[in-house]
Amino acid sequence: MSGLRAPRVATPADPTTGAAKTPGSRPPLKIGIVTPYGYPLPGGVNEHVRYTYEAMRRMGHDVWIITSKYGKQRESEGHVIRLGTGWAVPANGSVGRVTLGWRFKQQAREILEAESFDILHFHEPFVPFLSPTVLDQSRTVNVATFHAFGGFSPSYWFGSRVVRHLVAKLDGRVAVSGAARHFINRYFPADYRIIPNGVDLERYTGAEPMEELRDGTLNILFVGRLEDRKGLIHLLKAYNRLRKRHVDARLLVVGDGPRRREYRRWVAVRRVRDVDFLGRVSDDAKARYFASADIFCAPSTGQESFGIVLLEAMAAGVPIVASDIHGYKQVVQRDVQGFLVDPKNHRGLAAALYALAHDPELRDRMGEAGRARAPEYSWDRVTERIVDYYYEVRARAASRG
Repeated sequence: MSGLRAPRVATPADPTTGAAKTPGSRPPLKIGIVTPYGYPLPGGVNEHVRYTYEAMRRMGHDVWIITSKYGKQRESEGHVIRLGTGWAVPANGSVGRVTLGWRFKQQAREILEAESFDILHFHEPFVPFLSPTVLDQSRTVNVATFHAFGGFSPSYWFGSRVVRHLVAKLDGRVAVSGAARHFINRYFPADYRIIPNGVDLERYTGAEPMEELRDGTLNILFVGRLEDRKGLIHLLKAYNRLRKRHVDARLLVVGDGPRRREYRRWVAVRRVRDVDFLGRVSDDAKARYFASADIFCAPSTGQESFGIVLLEAMAAGVPIVASDIHGYKQVVQRDVQGFLVDPKNHRGLAAALYALAHDPELRDRMGEAGRARAPEYSWDRVTERIVDYYYEVRARAASRG
């Protein structure tokens, strides 16, 4: 198993080097967090893994991340262990991940035997083939978190008939929202604990705005992957209507994806002014764009189980215009932190943006309401709920022998 196990090294927060602090009153746990999405590649699940890993380490637990290898990533570094090779595939209107490897089963068995985890926590446990392989080899307490939401899924429908032996190995199940629970319960009926995603409060409440953007022009911010389901085309149409109504605004587009050229061409052909395609940016730069924004817009068309970007806007005190979809309306309270608009309705988006653009007091009120709600979703609070659930599930499993 040479090259598979990671050396135990000690620094506080980075999963590539992590270390633990003094445990509290309950005995510390040894936890393996399994993500099939090629940690630390960008994405909502890996962000969840990163922040909960760091919070668990601060709580005194011995935490490791088990993931797949993409590109030139090392097989292991610090507290990150990589198995197999990951590949990107189209899925759910976005890009999914599949992990392949010749020695999966043997590698997984060797690592689990060597590390003797108290808890294995699987994020999307049935994404092929990393998570199912590790779950199949597990002989400890297994907890799974389900993040996805959507309509009918042929892959889940088929999977529900072939992974029943793996479903039986799950001792605890978590969904990040009511929407995610509704989706997964259709295929794998069971009791699910809802524990939401979180937000890095300190990063977003303490960010400094970008001076060049504080020139009196209204800043409308979009953050997301440039793909159909994130709905940027509908925001571009809404913004074009605002400009025709002589609203002095600029649209800041943070993110990249397969539709970038198409969206840039749409803007150029119609000569829509002041649309800045900023590409992918660092976490610190993203926080500064939120701090510079007057309005945040999330025009996703559906298939969102939870809106992490909405939490980021709320933590930054930015009012929101978002699609009225299941994963979003559980985060944003209608007409409190922002406006919810029918998806794919650029006229409705334009009307909501126009209302906020012309009412600074309303923007301030909604922004402050978001700032007040955001601490409910701090990563420390979210992680405390996850760890409490670990102890609960572990006790329940022990009582069953």
